[in-house]
Amino acid sequence: MSNQVIHALYDDDDTLLSAVKEVRAQKHHIEEIYTPFPVHGLDKAMGLEETRIAIMAFIYGCIGFSVAVLMINYIMIVDWPQNIGGKPSFSFLENMPAFVPVMFEMTVFFAAHLMVITFYLRSRLWPFKAAENPNPLTTDDKFLMEIALHNNAEELTALLKKTGAIDVSIPENKEEA
Repeated sequence: MSNQVIHALYDDDDTLLSAVKEVRAQKHHIEEIYTPFPVHGLDKAMGLEETRIAIMAFIYGCIGFSVAVLMINYIMIVDWPQNIGGKPSFSFLENMPAFVPVMFEMTVFFAAHLMVITFYLRSRLWPFKAAENPNPLTTDDKFLMEIALHNNAEELTALLKKTGAIDVSIPENKEEA
């Protein structure tokens, strides 16, 4: 299998979306699409599976809630019980209404921070990682579709021009792209 690709540059997100549908209908494999902003419906048009980040957010929220309950119970009941406002300090359940804001904030804190970390790890966005963007115009106002070539450059070039690409090019190899 060749790792040679063809790049098609588009100047409109609606044109890109219809082009993706056309290219997939012709049974070509789209390697990647580079866009300056999220394009609604592009993931479905590319046939990508649903994300599981919501499941992880729930799990991370449960972890945050558990940490909050254990932390509050240890700090406020076991380690250093205090009489604050006349409230009893010998039972977690009797004091729970006062602890609800802390439990909520810890749940949100854990879910948000661990989701961001998970996203970066899953996307392989390490600190100081070099950009993998093959065309700097995609950070401004252009959209780039990268399709794998299998000795069908002429056919793909004609198809991409037909779908509204403003520029079609074949880089030397994928590493240089």
